[in-house]
Amino acid sequence: MTNETSIKTLKQGLIVSCQAPVDSPLHEPTIIAAMAQAAVNNGATGVRIDTPTHIRAVRERVKVPIIGLWKQVIPKYDVYITPQFHHAAAVAQAGADIIAIDATTRHRPDDETVVDIITRIHQELGKPVIADVDTIDAAKAAAAAGADIVATTLYGYTPKTNNDSPPNWELLTQIIEELKIPVICEGGISSPQMARQALDLGAYAVVVGTAITGIDLQVKNYQRVMQNCG
Repeated sequence: MTNETSIKTLKQGLIVSCQAPVDSPLHEPTIIAAMAQAAVNNGATGVRIDTPTHIRAVRERVKVPIIGLWKQVIPKYDVYITPQFHHAAAVAQAGADIIAIDATTRHRPDDETVVDIITRIHQELGKPVIADVDTIDAAKAAAAAGADIVATTLYGYTPKTNNDSPPNWELLTQIIEELKIPVICEGGISSPQMARQALDLGAYAVVVGTAITGIDLQVKNYQRVMQNCG
């Protein structure tokens, strides 16, 4: 599948994020791969997968584009979605078609920059890049750095936005209006109607994770509300 085909395949579609907490029994490669296959069997145009191990397992079972990432907790740094180039290289080697990176303006290990990482992913790995952002400024900077796609993934998860809950329809609309590259709506989509709304606003595609595959968090939410009804 060519890079252009990978991106076009996602258009107007549902991308399912198949992930699970490290301490969850769902965090098994075979289970993540089964989730991904179930999503694709029912019409998902792509899947978003964390860690090389899980990407390899999913690659064996699906042919749709895999958006790959590798979450890393690095002391003294807040960036965690594929924060350095060597993480991106491992993701590509595992079989990802598109690589997602943290493209916020936060400081990175070894003084790598968004420009550095995107350039190297393009030149050395030959893969398109999805820039996960939190603000319009980060979106503009990522586009200027050469990102192929921008996603609203990190809105609500950074110091600049953590007092707000996704989705932010205003931010999505602003990014779509001001950038000339595809914009994916990710974060806080909890119903088919919300996904439709994102597309109606001009989103290239929509990512849904917790509402479909987040069993651990969903059950915790039910339990918290039900136990407080006393």
